[in-house]
Amino acid sequence: MACIGTNVPRKDGPDKVAGRARYVDDLRFPNMLYGRTVRSSLPRCRIIDVRVAETPDLVIVDHRDIPGQNVIELIELDQPCLVEHEARHAAEPIVLLAHADRDTLFNVEVKLACEQEPAVLSLADATELQAELLIEKGDVAQGFAEADLILEGEYHTGHQEQLYIETNGVIAVPDAGGIVIYGSLQCPYYVHRALMRLLDLPAGKVRIIQTETGGGFGGKEEYPSMIAGHAALLALKAQRPVKIIYDRTEDMLATTKRHPFIVRHKTGVKRDGTLTAQQIEILADGGAYVTLTPVVLSRGCIHASGPYRCEHVRVHGRAFTTNTPPNGAFRGFGAPQTLFAVEVQMDRIAEALAMDPVTLRRRNALRPGDTTATGSVLKQDCSALEVLEEAVRRSDFLSKWRSLRAQDGRVRKGIGLSLYYHGAGFTGGGEVKLASRATLAVAEHGVRVLVGSTEIGQGTRTILAQIVADTLGIPVDDVHTELPDTSAVPDSGPTVASRTCMVVGGILRRCALELKEKLDGLTPQQYFRAHGPLLVTEEYTPPPGLVWDEETYRGDAYGAFAYACDVAEIEIDMTTYEVKPTHMTVVQEIGKAIHPVLLAGQVEGGTAQGIGYALLENVVMQDGAMANPSLTDYIMPTTLDTPPMDVHIMERPYEHGPFGAKGVGELPIDGPAPALVNAVRYAGFDVTAIPVLPEHLAAHG
Repeated sequence: MACIGTNVPRKDGPDKVAGRARYVDDLRFPNMLYGRTVRSSLPRCRIIDVRVAETPDLVIVDHRDIPGQNVIELIELDQPCLVEHEARHAAEPIVLLAHADRDTLFNVEVKLACEQEPAVLSLADATELQAELLIEKGDVAQGFAEADLILEGEYHTGHQEQLYIETNGVIAVPDAGGIVIYGSLQCPYYVHRALMRLLDLPAGKVRIIQTETGGGFGGKEEYPSMIAGHAALLALKAQRPVKIIYDRTEDMLATTKRHPFIVRHKTGVKRDGTLTAQQIEILADGGAYVTLTPVVLSRGCIHASGPYRCEHVRVHGRAFTTNTPPNGAFRGFGAPQTLFAVEVQMDRIAEALAMDPVTLRRRNALRPGDTTATGSVLKQDCSALEVLEEAVRRSDFLSKWRSLRAQDGRVRKGIGLSLYYHGAGFTGGGEVKLASRATLAVAEHGVRVLVGSTEIGQGTRTILAQIVADTLGIPVDDVHTELPDTSAVPDSGPTVASRTCMVVGGILRRCALELKEKLDGLTPQQYFRAHGPLLVTEEYTPPPGLVWDEETYRGDAYGAFAYACDVAEIEIDMTTYEVKPTHMTVVQEIGKAIHPVLLAGQVEGGTAQGIGYALLENVVMQDGAMANPSLTDYIMPTTLDTPPMDVHIMERPYEHGPFGAKGVGELPIDGPAPALVNAVRYAGFDVTAIPVLPEHLAAHG
């Protein structure tokens, strides 16, 4: 019986519900030590001296103990594992300690003698460039000449903390001249490559095993390479297992966050609402080191013009260095920042034209055959107009928009919408460069799925099993997807960029089609009993017809876009200036729903995160460090803050996705913030920055 499109039980559900699932802090090893990181308290300083109080059986590691290259491998080799001479941000690691007794470890006195140096603490003061990108289509000067109205706007988005339930943690275990890492992480092969360079070890001497992982949202994409490096250095020096588990404060102080953006729009438009030109400038705060900033900037730039047809577009993006903790991956990866800006700009254009926001978007929404800012020609699965119409209909948007005007009194109501899209998979030729692989293995009890893609709560193990089961025509209970171990699974690429279902699922479908031929009518169990094990491995191949030029940034940035529209309804208490969402209508078109309940969970969770981004989550930076690194002071939405949601899934199958599926992980977080801010604008407050805190509205008057 087919299981695609049905809500089969989660593969990871029984163990988690029964308490059998083992997270990294549940693991113990004989003679295990606990690790601690000593960090800079200043945003920029030279290290003059480090003194550690004498303590029996204490293991001490500094940069001189690194056998390989003192860098965390990623896009650039600029970030040290441990500071040698100069700390470039607060909370930068300097010295590592380990001891068998945790209380003793954290009571060891460490004195750092530092000489403070001038620091750049804000994007406004930054001059050191990390990345730059230019996207051009048509001639914006011509577009502005054709316009009846030109509107400019500047939009600001702040940091956002990923706030996964489980903090970062790893255990490093020495093993026959190599190292084994058990960790809470998203991308095992990122850690594998980083430790090979850091420890000067060959691939076969580094083994990365993902433990059950309590959430990631991008925050466990690149950072686990850092904490794994620290644990590994201590373990190799001590020749004993070392566990490092961050508490919440250390995790919030030291790890990456969403990049703050400043986005400036200059838009040309005709009186009937037709866009003639979009000129967009993007400034991003990369923090002290590059990490993933170039690709965050890239995705932000590609999405900056929104899901709109416009013949003349110019997007100029730049990212700068500041002496703050490096910013990195967070669900959406640059798109939430720039889509916030374009959607608020669109409402301001509609207001200037005395036009309702739906009519403006109807006139400009992308259709099949239109081209994006990079020149990609959209196929029949383009559904920007369809999701707009469905969200407007379901929410009765226009009727409410007209009836709520001219309010006064203690409570004001508002309604706003956002139309948005998100490209699935790595940008441009990224998937080809990754050369991701996946394997199916016939075993005694069915088929094993061997991939490096990680389960971090989103349902990876389940949906990949569904794809394999339906392709083979076997029960989903006969398909087993295990936690990744780099000694046993191929590199399937990172679990990021809304790529797992569409890209890795697509590779597995090809594996299953080949395996089906080899089984020749037998079940996997029958084949195994007759012939023994059988492995089938496939590598990613791009869909036919995709063309991308990395130098000019022209062509097909993504194989497919998913589309969505949000309608936010709010109330503002005019005494406290608190913004309370009262209802969200969320329409998402994702190709094909492999597992509708898991999909709805992704949409509802991403929408809740977007509500927090818009209204509550305020990272307070003071002297280059987060001043509110606790769940007491950093406010995230709870069930009391999230309104009823009407989630509707539309399907427009993507011809090259497994069973038509596109990506969905990031799409839901792109739209809530602009929809909510547009609702706030409707209620009388011209807001251009998030989060929208009560004190900001009170200042507006």
